[in-house]
Amino acid sequence: MEQGAADSPADWPRRAAEAGFAADEEEYYDRLHAATTDVAREQVRERERADDQQLLHAIRAVDDTRRTANELAERVAEWGSSLLDDAGTGVEYAREVADREPSGPTERRLIALAEQVVALAEEADALETHVERVAPTVAPNLAALAGPTLAARLIALSGGLESLAKSTSGTVQVLGAEEALFAHLRGHAPSPKHGVIYTHEAIHGTHSDHRGSAARALAGKLTIAARIDHYSGERRPALDAELDERIERIQSREGSS
Repeated sequence: MEQGAADSPADWPRRAAEAGFAADEEEYYDRLHAATTDVAREQVRERERADDQQLLHAIRAVDDTRRTANELAERVAEWGSSLLDDAGTGVEYAREVADREPSGPTERRLIALAEQVVALAEEADALETHVERVAPTVAPNLAALAGPTLAARLIALSGGLESLAKSTSGTVQVLGAEEALFAHLRGHAPSPKHGVIYTHEAIHGTHSDHRGSAARALAGKLTIAARIDHYSGERRPALDAELDERIERIQSREGSS
């Protein structure tokens, strides 16, 4: 290493044994394997500790808890309709059931299940509040343009902010619409115009004839925002104005079409 070059690799196993680092070649390679494994694990831990990864886990937890709450709420509704005089659906009905006084062991179990539904729904709300607070610190420009929750979903769908920043605007446009995209590639469906970004007002607030244009405009700005957030982290308010102006021009076509 001091010379910067060598005709052949140094005999590190022998040198390690001579220095007392390892008893023999086998122990040297065992220690080398352990060291490289430790380094790899630490790199994974560092990546998992990164702020964008924590945001990714949080938004996935929002979806998991809300989905589970809704599924269990359906079970409470079906069970309740066969046991109680009143009937209903959804988490709100589960809240009503949870507030009841049980009249027997079966009703007690139904009420306990309803309480779990309520707890899960409340945890989903708390997690979403956490996402809304954290997203602007992780990706300030993306959160400003997309909204904190949608920004977190885009980061999660990409696998991280770096991956999102390296994506094309076309990829960002259809994130979350993978099944529709695969169906299109198989020739069974038209190409999707948008994925999860449909929830943005710029798209669902635009006439269906112009949503493709709105989706492309939004995806383009979101891609730029993600790149700025990843590579510099500097807030660029001008992006907000540029997006608003572009969407206004697209929506102004509705009156003339």
